[in-house]
Amino acid sequence: MKVNVVSRSGRDVVKGGIELNDSATVSDLQDVIYRQTKKYYPSRQRLTLPVQPGSKEKPVILSSGKKIQDYCDADTNNLTVVFKDLGTQVYYSTLFFFEYLGPLVIYPIFYYLNLYSYLGFKGERVIQPVQTYAMYCWCFHYFKRIMETFFVHRFSHATSPLSNVFRNCSYYWSFGAFIAYHVNHPFYTPVSDLQMKIGFGLAFVSQIANFYCHILLRNLRSPSGKGGYQIPRGFLFNIVTCANYTTEICQWLGFNIATQTVAGYVFLAVAAFIMTNWALAKHRRLKKLFDGKDGRPKYPRRWVILPPFL
Repeated sequence: MKVNVVSRSGRDVVKGGIELNDSATVSDLQDVIYRQTKKYYPSRQRLTLPVQPGSKEKPVILSSGKKIQDYCDADTNNLTVVFKDLGTQVYYSTLFFFEYLGPLVIYPIFYYLNLYSYLGFKGERVIQPVQTYAMYCWCFHYFKRIMETFFVHRFSHATSPLSNVFRNCSYYWSFGAFIAYHVNHPFYTPVSDLQMKIGFGLAFVSQIANFYCHILLRNLRSPSGKGGYQIPRGFLFNIVTCANYTTEICQWLGFNIATQTVAGYVFLAVAAFIMTNWALAKHRRLKKLFDGKDGRPKYPRRWVILPPFL
């Protein structure tokens, strides 16, 4: 069979097309494209079926494990696919490592080094107990995230565009410095001892719950990271679709109850907004996949992320 590979503008990516046997998979096609172009390695490629001009339908993305024949009409051995260059890619583990490394390193710098003396604050700096506990809580969180990246998470996609490294690092590193500056400031006023204990208690319990949620999500995927979507079950997943995001939000809520800074609550609001959008998208996707039709299970009735609000 012959496969024509064109760009979104209609230009041939591989001149003359590619001849493949009838049992070839999309992965085989990607390998041939890489050999022909010497540049676009498989994880950099996105292959889709053409859509009619003016159509609002999303293009069908070719799955690497499927056969090319699965995307052909029954009466033809020719197929045209649209190629998109996803740009330079990095492993997701690399992306997560660097975005989490920044806050893990930046926060203790503000705690241990008297950077405020260079900003015009004179006199002896007195470190409050809440500032010490906050530093431990913060570092534990990001150390946990790095360990989960390498030893717990199984990714559905192996790589991410290099540009995401700079975007994500800007987000995490800047907020890390923003919060560390305010919590460790010489003029910082601590909350009451009871409020501190409640806040850090909520943060610790939420961290443990978040870790368990990640273990449950890991068990939904095969070691290769493939296998399609499954309905998450057990623990808080019986109540909310994205229990991992719920516990993440609760963890930062606890941290902010204990430290009580404007910077911390700004970060909580931004993070909750981002995770809520992710959760809504995943909830819609799971409800569409598991619609109870044609023998498919029906997705159970659940809150999305923050019961009883959403």
